[in-house]
Amino acid sequence: MDMVKHGILFFFFGVLFLGHAQELKPFSYIDLNLYSGNIARHNQNITHLIQAHLNGLILGWNKRVSGEKPWHKRYNFPEFGTSLSIQNFNNSTLGNAYGLHVHYNFYFLKRRLMLRIAQGISLVTNPYDKYKNPKNIAFGSPFLSGTYLMLNYKRPQLLGVVGVQAGITLLHLSNASIKAPNTSINTIAFNFGLTAALDGKSNFLKATSTNQEISQEIDQSVHYGAVFKAGINQSDVVGSPQFPFYVFSFFADKQINDKSLISIGTEYFNSKFLKEYIYYQSVAYPESQVENDVDYKRVGLYLGYELLFGRFSVLAHLGYYVYAPFDFEGRYYNRLGMKHFIAKKWFISATLKSHAAKAEALEFGIGVRL
Repeated sequence: MDMVKHGILFFFFGVLFLGHAQELKPFSYIDLNLYSGNIARHNQNITHLIQAHLNGLILGWNKRVSGEKPWHKRYNFPEFGTSLSIQNFNNSTLGNAYGLHVHYNFYFLKRRLMLRIAQGISLVTNPYDKYKNPKNIAFGSPFLSGTYLMLNYKRPQLLGVVGVQAGITLLHLSNASIKAPNTSINTIAFNFGLTAALDGKSNFLKATSTNQEISQEIDQSVHYGAVFKAGINQSDVVGSPQFPFYVFSFFADKQINDKSLISIGTEYFNSKFLKEYIYYQSVAYPESQVENDVDYKRVGLYLGYELLFGRFSVLAHLGYYVYAPFDFEGRYYNRLGMKHFIAKKWFISATLKSHAAKAEALEFGIGVRL
């Protein structure tokens, strides 16, 4: 009940404070979602951590795009915003999690159905500790990557500026193998919430009008480019050192319509943690017959897809190792992330590389597209 009371207090404080902020423009609002759910058993090793229903809240500020850019109308005038999340796992081993996120809201069914995609950083209060908290194999570090998806049915402004919404929320916490252990936690929850328009009674359901023509000539020629990605990570062996990794990628891509781009590429992986892991396997498990001088480097081929939002895009890759002398988590890998052009030809990226649902690395990159 304390979570509910605090959430409602934050919500109405936001209505009073933000509702009088002069810099806010029309089509902005705050929302509060209270949720209750369960931890998904995606890994048998976390069974001992699933003890009770968890609950939490998500408080968000949202603002509709201006409609000035072609992709605004193309995606039915989405909203962007920031949100604060609180998770109470009702479990002394896991503790609580506090997250700060940036998000986009996309609308369907005459703007009654909203899909929110959020990414940010979370702080957990009780991470793994060899002596004080050895059972928490989910969180190996206090700071984690926090992701959530929310699907809500909305009835805005039912009572003045206040409306209601309800739906399903999926939350994911992981440090992307930056520090072991890292089995991560996935939450499936039902949520109910309130919305409050900050600009008074307005045409909340109507998208911003624009006279700009969204049709534009698409460059469907093939482009070539390269990306350099790097970061730090470690193996699943608790207490093993952290090492840097480097990824060199070369690609060809082609935009096929106003929303989509496809690509094909090859990449070279130099992952120092794998060199240490091979040595560990050869010494700790001699029965595995792993030679300590096996090459740890890998080469992969991938197919990619990007969903375009002007200079920003969301990407997904499916790859296969054509050279991998040491078998680490299989031959196939996948990647999800974001890319943003900072100049006409130059871009930066942040991506999560995984083997199925098992994360290997959080990659930060810079690239060029010619």
